[in-house]
Order: sequence, then structure tokens, then C-alpha cells
Amino acid sequence: MRIPIHREGWRFAAVAGLAAGVVSLVSRRLGKLLWALTAFVLYFFRDPEREIPQGRERVVSPADGTVVAIDRVDRCEFIDGPAKRVSIFLSIFDVHINRSPIAGEVKLLRHQPGKFLPANVEAAAIENEQNTIGIADGEYRVVVRQIAGIIARRIVCSVSVGEPLAKGDRLGLIRFGSRTDLYVPVSTEISVSVGDKVCGGVTIMGIRE
Repeated sequence: MRIPIHREGWRFAAVAGLAAGVVSLVSRRLGKLLWALTAFVLYFFRDPEREIPQGRERVVSPADGTVVAIDRVDRCEFIDGPAKRVSIFLSIFDVHINRSPIAGEVKLLRHQPGKFLPANVEAAAIENEQNTIGIADGEYRVVVRQIAGIIARRIVCSVSVGEPLAKGDRLGLIRFGSRTDLYVPVSTEISVSVGDKVCGGVTIMGIRE
């Protein structure tokens, strides 16, 4: 039976749990705080199973969080033309697993070092450390961009170029608060609005032609 905690979380929980055990021998009050921290670490790295909507035309959310912006960019490199962008802000209380919005093949992976500005500001999309994942299903292409935030200091990507993906497959995660941007062709009809709460692999973000 699969334990719904991402493997990245176990070492953090182990360190916090060890510290809690040692400190508890000296101070019960401080020990309780560290045990609470251990529990939060496990909560943060939770990795629940999801029921993925069927239908090739449905593009699902790449992340849990709140939609903070929907706009159009003049050019998206992998889509090779204009694109619609949906930006999702992930608080420390959201599930931080990123998922594939469509079934397809990983065609592009690119890591960009950068700053750690608050993930909910526009400059973060350009200046922050980020990881770009391009996924193609025939001629239809999407981009998932994992963007680090002011607290997040590491982006984890668990896929590689050439890897086939089912819709909703796990792409990786960003540790401790972040942003995930989804780029889709302009022909895609967006199904969400700014302020909506979305669920990775479940919420339908748009309908493709």
C-alpha cells in the first residue's frame, strides 16, 4: 500500500523528529513544538492519489492552489507562438506536487537559476529560479513552469526528456511555497477565473480543440 507522502519529505521529517526526540529530554514544551513541526513537514509533503478527469480535450491543473492571473503572452518558446498563461500560487498549506496537464511526451526541460522573489508577484515569472517542462501530444503543446518563491529554495523535477506521460502524472514538486504557471495554445478555451481554487490533476483548466 502506497504511503501518501512524497519521498522528499521523509528526510526532513526524520531530522525534525530526531531533534524533537532529543529536545524533549530537556524541555517538554520545546519538544512539543518540534513534534508539531515534524507533523507539519509530513503534512506539507503529502502526495494524495487523485481521480483524473477523462477526455483528451480536457486540460487539467498542474498544481493545487489559487489562480492569481490569467493573461496572454506574445510568444511562448515551446508552443512557438502566442499562448494563454494561467498562474497558480501555492501557499505552504497547499499540496505541492506538480502534475501533467495532458497526456503526451516530455520534449523540453530547462532549469533557470534566479532570484527568490515572492511567488505571487509578476516579476517572479521572469526573475525567479524556475524549471520549464514542455509536453507535446502530437501538434498540441503545453508548458508547465515551476517557479520558486521567497520560501521555496528547491525545485524538484522527476521527469526526463522523451518520457511518456499520462494526464495527471507527477512531474515533481517545489518545496515550501511557490508558483506554477501553465501555458497553453491560444485556441484553448480557459475554464477557470482569477481567484479560483484549483486541484492538481483534477480541476479542468481549459478545453483544447
